[in-house]
Order: sequence, then C-alpha cells, then structure tokens
Amino acid sequence: MKIKLLAIGKTDDKNLQQLIETYKNRLKHYIKFEITIIQDIKNVKNLSENQQKEKEGELILKQLQPTDQLILLDEKGKEFRSIEFAKFLQKKMNSGIKQLVLVIGGPYGFSDAVYKKSNGKISLSKMTFSHQMIRLFVVEQLYRGFTILKNEPYHHE
Repeated sequence: MKIKLLAIGKTDDKNLQQLIETYKNRLKHYIKFEITIIQDIKNVKNLSENQQKEKEGELILKQLQPTDQLILLDEKGKEFRSIEFAKFLQKKMNSGIKQLVLVIGGPYGFSDAVYKKSNGKISLSKMTFSHQMIRLFVVEQLYRGFTILKNEPYHHE
C-alpha cells in the first residue's frame, strides 16, 4: 500500500517544512509515502465559501485514482488514540488497497462531492489547528503508527 497526503496550499513556515520532511523521510522505512500540494485557488475574494469548496473539491477529485481509498481529515471525523490509529493503518494494509489518500481540505472544509467520494473521516482533535500544522501532525502520527506496528520504541503508553 502507498499513502498519499493531499493538502490545499503550500506551507510557508520553514520550521514546519523541515519537521514535515524529517517525518516524511522516517516514513520511507515503512511505506511508500508522498505529499501532494494543490495550489491555492486564485481570487478567492470573489468567491463564496461554497464556490471555494466546490473549486477545491474539483482539484482534490482530479488527484484520485478509481481504486484509491479516500479519508478526509475533518473535525467531525472519528478520533483515534495512536494505538487505534496504528490498527486502522494495519487494517487498511490488510485489505489490499493500493493507495490510501488522506486529505486536508481548505479553510471551509470539503465540497459535497468530496464527502460523497470519501471512505471515511478522521479528526485529529476537537481543537482547531492551522492547516500547515495538521500536515506535520498527520505525518508524525503515520510515523508513530508504523513504529507501533513494528514494536519499535518511539511510542510510550
């Protein structure tokens, strides 16, 4: 299985970029992983929230293959403890899917079309974080999940 993280807009903070790269490189030892950045939509001032979600949704859906499993990072999603998330990853790998796609949406969430296409939603917290920080949290939790599955001494419970 391969894991792809899709995100709208680039990360401007060099410190966050460096940390994301650190965990991305660590993940290479466990699984094929990539991050795909979808460029911010131009002239959003002229768009309603719904129009922006629709345009972002079209760009997200263009990135998907028919066999992809799409999981949205959404505030209304299922919350996991790290060990539960590791089991979730193991279950996905055991199911034989080719690619698991995790998506961080834009500032207003996802379009209805993206929700309909999704295979589930995960929430990282009830708190709100910047989209740039969520990228780091997701990559770190993926790494943590794989170290748990391999019984390596990264996670302490």
